[in-house]
Amino acid sequence: MQLQVHSDNHIEGSARLAGWVRATVASKFERYDEELTRVVIHLNDENGNKAGANDKRCQIEARAKGRQPLSVTHKAESLEFALDGAMEKLGHALAHRLGKQRNKRITGGGEVAGSVASRDRLLEEDFLAEEQLRIA
Repeated sequence: MQLQVHSDNHIEGSARLAGWVRATVASKFERYDEELTRVVIHLNDENGNKAGANDKRCQIEARAKGRQPLSVTHKAESLEFALDGAMEKLGHALAHRLGKQRNKRITGGGEVAGSVASRDRLLEEDFLAEEQLRIA
């Protein structure tokens, strides 16, 4: 997964800030590392140098293999809160979209998840029975 961090002129886009954002996002979404090709994080201060409530904005765009990109935005009073809010929204969106995709792969498309568990139990029982015959 490739991570890109962009910030506007009103936010000091230091290497330290970019490193912190990359590390935070990478640790949050490492379980989707195989599915995601690129994650782009945009940090903005909508009021510039003027103070204001909820004037920090974080937009995260995630590109999954073979899928349309997902984009979420969160505004907050600080960059940290804006990033946390956007990551939470993206986490829900990825769990919804990629979770459905994973379930289809696991269940073979049309099966119910409960039937997969019972099928796995039967396969395990068959395997253990064969092992007992082999040992005896």
